[in-house]
Amino acid sequence: MSATLLRGSSLACLAAVLGALLIGCSPPKFKSVDITGADYAREFSLENAAGERRTLADFRGKVVVVFFGYTQCPDVCPTTLADLAEVKKRLGADGSKLQVIFITVDPERDTAALLAQYVPGFDPGFIGLRGSAEETAATAKEFKVFYQKVAGSTPTTYTVDHTAGAYVFDPQGRVRLFVRHGASVDDFVADFRQLM
Repeated sequence: MSATLLRGSSLACLAAVLGALLIGCSPPKFKSVDITGADYAREFSLENAAGERRTLADFRGKVVVVFFGYTQCPDVCPTTLADLAEVKKRLGADGSKLQVIFITVDPERDTAALLAQYVPGFDPGFIGLRGSAEETAATAKEFKVFYQKVAGSTPTTYTVDHTAGAYVFDPQGRVRLFVRHGASVDDFVADFRQLM
C-alpha cells in the first residue's frame, strides 16, 4: 500500500473516531437569540461615572450584559435593569460573575453624576457608561442599535426611542446572545448559567 493511500486511510479513520466522539455533543440551546460569531457588537470605549475609559476587555472572565438606554426612560430601561438585578440575585454566588453595563443614548442629559446615582440604584455592581454625541453614535452603530430623539412639550422633555434588547458576552469577551425586551428572568438565568 502506498504511503499516500495509507496516510489518507489513517486520516479517514481519525475523522470517523472524532465524529463518533462528538455524537451527542450539541451546541447549547439558548432561550435568547444566538448571535455567536456576529461581526458587530465587538467593542466599545466609553467613560464611567468617574471619567475612566472602559472597554469590553476590562470585563474578561465575566458574563457581560450590554444594554443601551437612558435614565429618563419611562418603562423599558428601568424594567430591564430591575430584571437584571433579579437575575443576579437568582444566580446566587455566581451572580459575582455577571457584569451589567448600561450605555446611555442620551449623553446630553445623562451626566456622569446622574449615571452614578441611577445605574447602581438597581445593583451596586452595575456600571453606567457615556460618551460624547459622536462616541455614542459610533458605539450604537457598532452594536446595530437604533436611537432617535422624540420631541416633548419643551426642548428638555424629549424622549428617546431606542433598541430595547441587550447583548450578552461570554467570559472570553465574545458576543453570544441578543436578548429581546420582555424576556423572562427565568430565561435570562438559564442562558447565563450555560455561558458561565
